[in-house]
Amino acid sequence: MSAKTADKIATGIIIFITGLIALALIGLLGYILFRGMGHISWHFLTSPPETIRKGGGIGPQLFNSLFLLVLTMVITVPIGIGAGIYMSEYAKAGKITSTIRLIVEVLSSFPSIIVGLFGLLVIVNKFNFGFSLLSGALALTIFNLPLMVRITEQGLRSVPLAQKEASLALGISKWKTIRSVQLPIALPIVLSGSILAAGRIFGEAAALLFTAGMSTPRLDFSDWNPLHSDSPLNPMRPAETLAVHIWKINSEGLAPDATQIAAGASAVLIITVLLFNLGARALGRYMHNKFTASK
Repeated sequence: MSAKTADKIATGIIIFITGLIALALIGLLGYILFRGMGHISWHFLTSPPETIRKGGGIGPQLFNSLFLLVLTMVITVPIGIGAGIYMSEYAKAGKITSTIRLIVEVLSSFPSIIVGLFGLLVIVNKFNFGFSLLSGALALTIFNLPLMVRITEQGLRSVPLAQKEASLALGISKWKTIRSVQLPIALPIVLSGSILAAGRIFGEAAALLFTAGMSTPRLDFSDWNPLHSDSPLNPMRPAETLAVHIWKINSEGLAPDATQIAAGASAVLIITVLLFNLGARALGRYMHNKFTASK
C-alpha cells in the first residue's frame, strides 16, 4: 500500500469518527432540548417548586446555580491563576515542585463523590459551615482548582519566549512582564479553563449533595442583605442547585408533572451552559484584541 493511499484511509477514518461524535452530541442535545423546550415559560423559570401539586418551577434552583457559580469562581480563579503563575514563572525544578505537580494531577482525577464526602466531613462538620452555598463552593473549588492551575501554566508557557525576553531587555520587571505581556497573550487559554471549570460547577451534583444540601428555604427576593437568613445572597444557607434538583425529581419526585419538570430543567441547564460558553468566548476574544492591540 502506497503512502498516499494509507494517508487517505487514515484521513477518512478520522473524519468518520469525528462525524459520529458530532452526530451523537447533536442528537443528545437535540433530544434534551426537544423534550424540555415546550415546558419552559416565565412562570417555570421564576416560581418555586411544588412537592405534591403540579405546576411547580425552578426559580430558586436556577438562582442557586448562578450564585454558586459566581461564588466558586470568585474563590477559584484568583487562587488558580496565582498558583499557575508561580508554577510557570517562579517555581524551580526539584522535588518540591514535582510533588506539587503530582498533587495537582491527583486532585484533578478525584471522583466528585469523594470530594463531596471530604467536604461533608471537613467543611460541613469540622468547620461547622453546615449545608450551605459556601460549603458547596469550597468543595467545588477543590477539584476545579487543579484545572485552573494547569490551564494557566500552559497558557503562560505558550507565550513566545522572544516577547518575554524583549520585555525584560527593556528593563521591565518580571512581574510587570507577566502582568502586561504574558497574561494578555495567555488570556484566551486561561478563559477557556475558566469556562471548563464553570461547566463543571453547573453540571455537578454528587459533590453538592453532601455540601450544599438538597433543599432550599423560602427566599425573600426583596431582601438582598446577605446577613439575613431568608436573603438569596446569604452564603450560609442550604441551596439545592438545578443539577441536584433534576436528580431529586427523577429519583423521588411526587408531583404529577415530575417528568415534565425534569425535562424542562434539563433543557434550561443545557441552554444556560451554552449561553455562558458563547458569551465567555466572545468576551475572551474582545479582551485579547484589546490587550494585544490586534484586530
